[in-house]
Amino acid sequence: MLRDEIITVFGGSGFVGRHVVRALSKAGYRVRVATRRPHLAQDLRVAGVVGQVQLVQANVRVPASVERAVAGASGVVNLVGVLNETGRQTFSRLHTLGAKTIANATAAAGISAMVQMSAIGADAGSASRYARSKAEGEAHVKAALPSATILRPSIVFGNGDSFFNRFASMAQFLPVLPLFGGGKSRFQPVYAGDVANAVLAALTSDAARGQTYELGGPGVYTFEELMRFVLDETDRSRLLVPLPFALATPMAFLFEMAAILPFVAPVVTRDQLIQLRQDNVVAEGARTLADLGLAGETVEAIVPDYLIPYRRHGQFHERAI
Repeated sequence: MLRDEIITVFGGSGFVGRHVVRALSKAGYRVRVATRRPHLAQDLRVAGVVGQVQLVQANVRVPASVERAVAGASGVVNLVGVLNETGRQTFSRLHTLGAKTIANATAAAGISAMVQMSAIGADAGSASRYARSKAEGEAHVKAALPSATILRPSIVFGNGDSFFNRFASMAQFLPVLPLFGGGKSRFQPVYAGDVANAVLAALTSDAARGQTYELGGPGVYTFEELMRFVLDETDRSRLLVPLPFALATPMAFLFEMAAILPFVAPVVTRDQLIQLRQDNVVAEGARTLADLGLAGETVEAIVPDYLIPYRRHGQFHERAI
């Protein structure tokens, strides 16, 4: 049965956003997906029953469009974010100023329930522009709406992710895979479906209001361990080469220059290398998925199914043991 409440989701057409829209729809909410290009997200309409999911045009750089998108809503979710800056889509404009615009509009509309998607490692004092912009966005949201809930995920995985799919694709064509900084950085990957359920839990729990949660899955892995996992699941033998940050940085610069070309994404950026110098895991004492009543899926349970297309001899070839 449909509920009367409308939840506006900014960034609902993205990788995590699609999981969030499905979770909210399954829970019976009416979902208003605010996106820059609604015509490219028509498939989201089938995430719920007829009329349950509505698409509206909004750009976080245009306050009036944001105000229209939140009007009449009972809750707001901000998932807008980029991993790489391109053109006007910068960390500052989206993660910081965009979050401020959404929070201000939400508060002005009298809405108290808001979920702001941030990231583990968000730090106003970080040398990483990504991490700084996320922290500054959090601060703006808290200033405008103290009741907002902040979610900080580690690497988010799932079908269509930009981590496991990227390196599985690289392994198809390259004889070596780089281990940036020696591959010792640690991660706590979290399933996109669990992040979506965390958003739902944060919206519906009074105890979550004004709180910050760090979202990580059940396992902690080094970068090298994740690369070996990808190679094992795709049945490929590739040389893993430790690449010190001093050598990786000029290489990342070349990747960024190549990304000026259309449809080219850098393998890694200089800003991401700065982030890799720190572990990306849930901090000791932080509120976690468990505090939202969620257990979390493992990498081993989810990732192998969507890495099948990258297997060396195809989907139906029996893997080497």
